[in-house]
Amino acid sequence: MDSLTQIVLGAACGEIALGKKIGNKALLFGAIGGTIPDLDVFIGGWLYGNEIDAMAFHRGFMHSILFSILGSFLFGWITFKLYDKGKREGTTTLKNWIWLFFLSIFTHPLLDSFTPYGTQLFLPFSDYRVAFNNISVVDPLYTLPFLLCLIVAMFYNRKRTRRRVWLKAGIYISSAYMMFTIGNKIYMDSVFKKSFDKADISYSRFSTQPTIMNNVLWYGIAETENDYKVGFYSLLDKKSELDTILTISKNRDLLDVNHKDIKVLTWFSNGYYNLVPMDSSKNIQYLDLRYPLLNPNNAETSMFRFELMKENNRWDMVPFSGKPPSKDDLKEFTKRFYGK
Repeated sequence: MDSLTQIVLGAACGEIALGKKIGNKALLFGAIGGTIPDLDVFIGGWLYGNEIDAMAFHRGFMHSILFSILGSFLFGWITFKLYDKGKREGTTTLKNWIWLFFLSIFTHPLLDSFTPYGTQLFLPFSDYRVAFNNISVVDPLYTLPFLLCLIVAMFYNRKRTRRRVWLKAGIYISSAYMMFTIGNKIYMDSVFKKSFDKADISYSRFSTQPTIMNNVLWYGIAETENDYKVGFYSLLDKKSELDTILTISKNRDLLDVNHKDIKVLTWFSNGYYNLVPMDSSKNIQYLDLRYPLLNPNNAETSMFRFELMKENNRWDMVPFSGKPPSKDDLKEFTKRFYGK
């Protein structure tokens, strides 16, 4: 999920591990631990000159279970050695710090696994991307109540019972909301499946996910032999079926889909993708169709797209330079949120 959410969750883990001993400093160290896995964005950019390689590196090994274990010992040991000096000597143990970093690092990829992006939890043994698709990468209803509870907890002495009460309140509220999104995902899957079946669509698979920053408006895509069928459904809709199903023809002829770089992108998008020619260059647009269209009525408004260029027999992504969404598309998106 987004950085703020991971900071909040990491801070809560720090409080669980060491809040009674070091107070608000536990929140700080937990927040740092919760941020560590996402440093792979910067490390990937430093390690790889190719943007496709760097993107594949994100949510890779540094988001794995193995890294959580190894990282907790490494960062726990370093922090203990730096902290356990002077007046602080003997106030904490190495075990405390290992536990703090394990909780804050491990909960990061675990939370990411509920989003559509996908997380390689089992590297280096498997590159399978775990993605339960039940919550958006940014969802204020998960983050803000949790954040508010932690802020209130900070104003209580580390030994006060109410500090723990507010911490637990943040964890319980965010966990209850997560459970709601899981139940909502099960319901949405049933709505989309019923709608695709009713439309007599012969699909091999389908996927659903919430649209950005909410769990009310959902997007679904079904794959057939020659095309994709996509649609939107809102919890505020009057009927429990899709009102419109759009068709996106598969386009695989613009480049060699067996090229290793394209295979990486195909793996990244779980096979839900399309290729579109650029108007004024030999570059190709790669549309990741897992993610919702911006305009629910326009199949050409895919939000997650890359411009690909070929250099020295390798495909690479052009730095983003696209124009912002049009007001009309945003208007249609908002309108669809409130149901039909």
